[in-house]
Amino acid sequence: MYQYEDVRIRKFTFEDIPMKIEYINNSANNEFLHYDLPLEYNKTVAWFEKNKDRTDRFDAVIEYCGEPVGLTGLLNIDYKNSKAEDYMIVGNTSYKRKGIATKAGTLMALYCFETLKLNRLYAFIEVGNPSLGLDLKRGFHVEGYLRQSIRKGNIFVDRYVLGMSRRDLVIPGEVCWEED
Repeated sequence: MYQYEDVRIRKFTFEDIPMKIEYINNSANNEFLHYDLPLEYNKTVAWFEKNKDRTDRFDAVIEYCGEPVGLTGLLNIDYKNSKAEDYMIVGNTSYKRKGIATKAGTLMALYCFETLKLNRLYAFIEVGNPSLGLDLKRGFHVEGYLRQSIRKGNIFVDRYVLGMSRRDLVIPGEVCWEED
């Protein structure tokens, strides 16, 4: 797996479940997330057991200097059409806006393009979500605008569709390869 000196991603494990619950249930993190809140332990264990061996998704933990600080991954991995949906959250709020998400996103894109040999990443970002700037910095392009795309409580919200191909990836800093 690729890594930076201070940031790496690793596969999500059963032991990471309490951390995920903490991150997702934190109101400072979940404004733009689409979960049935609050996340509960038993339901999250069932989710993990159901998804841990799937080949059409990859869930990972973001570590900063060895400490877990967030979650990232790929959903809807489509090998036939060579694409996957990207997601990320820096859940430990004291680590937001420090460049960790930029590096973690780069590592996830490298995993997508170099390890899985896919050609395209895409993401959906709600209008008003400040992570749009992060994704544009990472090499994503706004490819579309989806009006009233998803229900959020009692309203429908608009989202952007973002896309990035292998050639769009921006790699900030020096990345190295770490054997798993």
